[in-house]
Amino acid sequence: MLKKTLLFIALVSFAQGETFKEFQQKQMSQESGNKQEFAKYKKSQEDAFEKYKKAQLKAFEDYKKSLGKYWKEPKLSTKKEWVAYTPDKKTRTDVDFEKNTITLETIADSPEDAKQKLKTALARVVTIDNKGVQESDPLEKILDKIKKPSGVIDAQVKNEPILSNIIFDKTPTKNSIKTYVDDHVKNNKITVLNSKIEGFHVYSLNIPMPSDSMQKKAQQYYGDVKYFAAKERLNIPLLFAIMQTESSFNPRARSYIPAFGLMQIVPSSAGMDAYDYLYNERRLVSSSYLYNSTNNIMMGSAYLHLLYFKYLKEIKDPTSRLYCTIAAYNTGAGNIAWAFNKNKNLSRKQKYSMSYAAEDINSLSPGQVYNRLLSDLRFDEPKLYLKNVSKRMIAYDKIYNH
Repeated sequence: MLKKTLLFIALVSFAQGETFKEFQQKQMSQESGNKQEFAKYKKSQEDAFEKYKKAQLKAFEDYKKSLGKYWKEPKLSTKKEWVAYTPDKKTRTDVDFEKNTITLETIADSPEDAKQKLKTALARVVTIDNKGVQESDPLEKILDKIKKPSGVIDAQVKNEPILSNIIFDKTPTKNSIKTYVDDHVKNNKITVLNSKIEGFHVYSLNIPMPSDSMQKKAQQYYGDVKYFAAKERLNIPLLFAIMQTESSFNPRARSYIPAFGLMQIVPSSAGMDAYDYLYNERRLVSSSYLYNSTNNIMMGSAYLHLLYFKYLKEIKDPTSRLYCTIAAYNTGAGNIAWAFNKNKNLSRKQKYSMSYAAEDINSLSPGQVYNRLLSDLRFDEPKLYLKNVSKRMIAYDKIYNH
């Protein structure tokens, strides 16, 4: 149909006295113009996102600075810790998903006042859902006021549990919440430290979460993991191992890059590639889009699909390609190529080319590829990442494939 349309346009053009060469030049000019328009649009989007990132970073720094008025060590959420403050900034909860602990801290002028604040904070942190955090957290409210670039894809955060399904065997009642809080907030467990504010102290309490918390969190996301693993022709243990290594199943995970959510998606790189693969459109997604667990698992699965079936497709052995895919999820496909090309007499651009690297990779056994990645990747982080994901895949394989 397209060829017929172009032929018709050409015939009309010739009928109007335009030569074939002139017609070709016009077509080429139009195509060049379209490419320039797309490049201009893409750059404007990237520039807008960089401006948005800077505004977010400034908001983070300003908020952290305001916390410094009360706390000797202001803390904010990370990949594996969800940190939240009350509006007055004098009470904070720190849920460490990797260490499996809840730390409560409050600044108070008496043990009685502190105990009540700690009880309130504990009751809230073990019952609030993800949507509730997004809508009520003081820092999220500040970030939400920053104008997003036009065309950014947004979404609602789901009202799914964060800790309640770990702490309680069934939907908690007022009585079960009160019993849990009373059992854990006791005077003999509370530590008292000096405060920056004269006449006040910092009252601190550490509470271990159930030993099977990691398994419960994994099970919570099993439906989405199973669905997207099948859709993208991936392995269920791979998705779970990536998720645990990235965030320890912290749905509020955020890193400095910034990357968001369970599988730590960076909107301007993996996020844009995944969205383009899924919807045929290069668009940025927001943090709230990625705090939605279904969206996050969908995007992470899509990016793994791209790595395995597109970016690293020249690697023939499936196990070798899997090792490279795992490392690339952390450090990028270009750095995988560099690990195998760095000693070759190539240009800088060629050293990051998979075509050259694939020649070496395909001449090695999977075990040799694994060892080469551990020895020659440029940074220690992706080396440790590959080790952890590979080890955890074995554990998840025993649970879900046997």
